[in-house]
Amino acid sequence: MNERVLYLVACGAPPARRVGTLAGLAAEEGWQVCVIATPSALKWLDVPALAATTGHPVRSRYKQPDEPDLLPPPDAIIVAPATSNTINKWAAGITDTLALGLVVEATGDGLPVVAMPWTSPGLAAYPAFGRSLAMLRASGVMVLFGPHGCGPRSADEGPPPEFPWELGLEALRRRFPT
Repeated sequence: MNERVLYLVACGAPPARRVGTLAGLAAEEGWQVCVIATPSALKWLDVPALAATTGHPVRSRYKQPDEPDLLPPPDAIIVAPATSNTINKWAAGITDTLALGLVVEATGDGLPVVAMPWTSPGLAAYPAFGRSLAMLRASGVMVLFGPHGCGPRSADEGPPPEFPWELGLEALRRRFPT
């Protein structure tokens, strides 16, 4: 296959329920999509539906040394929704989950990586979060957070708007012009 491979890393937040939306949009643009879930994201995902949609198993844990790689290597990664936990651990280089291991390594390798944070206003205001976003940006990660990206969400704001999945693909289009 000559398709570009996109790893879609989903974290444990409400928009993860609709991560299939991004998988479908990416497939329409010619990406072969592989979904990687943090352990917390699994409760939000329809794993069988995502596996059927992408044609790949949804991975959430490191494989055993004697197990074959089930996924092709990525050409790019989108982390969406990216929780404050994932953002802070990623910036610190912590690789205690498969998802974090993949994004930390991809960042170090200079692979195109897009982060689409989804967090509460309180967690977004915590000083470590801002420092983590700055560190990821300085490392080449395309962080979509702020007025023209994803922003903090308060539970009392009512039902959340549709997550801006298309912004992640838009960021990748700048790196992979068609």
